[in-house]
Amino acid sequence: MAKVDKGLVEQLIEGTISREDARSLLKMDQKDPERFWTYLEALQERVSWDDTILLRITDHLYIVRKDGGARVVKCDCGQEFGDYRVNWKLGALIRLRETPEEIQEVYYPAQACPDPEWVVIREFYCPGCAAQLAVEVVPPGYPIVFEMLPDLDRFYQDYVDRPLSDAKPDWYQDRTHEVTAGWAKGEA
Repeated sequence: MAKVDKGLVEQLIEGTISREDARSLLKMDQKDPERFWTYLEALQERVSWDDTILLRITDHLYIVRKDGGARVVKCDCGQEFGDYRVNWKLGALIRLRETPEEIQEVYYPAQACPDPEWVVIREFYCPGCAAQLAVEVVPPGYPIVFEMLPDLDRFYQDYVDRPLSDAKPDWYQDRTHEVTAGWAKGEA
């Protein structure tokens, strides 16, 4: 069975992999059972902090396990967004584009611009490094979208066959409502 070359994984992460190398990774007869661990190792080497990466969720964001056992969302720069079960976007800086002029700054040609009476564009940025983390195009007033709440315990147990040492049933539940309920009560 062929092993995935870590150098190719690093090129894949950086977006510099050649078309031929990417195709060869896709067409491997048997997938390397260690490929996920090679990927995590390459990701871990790219960041300056020591928290263990459990899963990458965007180009700049990871779910990590802290020394005390907490699982949090963390940016490349080290900025933490809190419990991974709470929508990380609630801790991001948000730029709202809601006028035709603001929307035309990112849509070209003007005829392709969505109608601001029907949509707004939300851009989410890291408060630590100002990296753009996500963009949503949604109707005005639409709740912030929680795009990904992975069942890490099941993934590690059933798909990569290495159960997490701190696995427990209450890890996999959306806790965003607890934060927004606190806001409604005036809690910071």
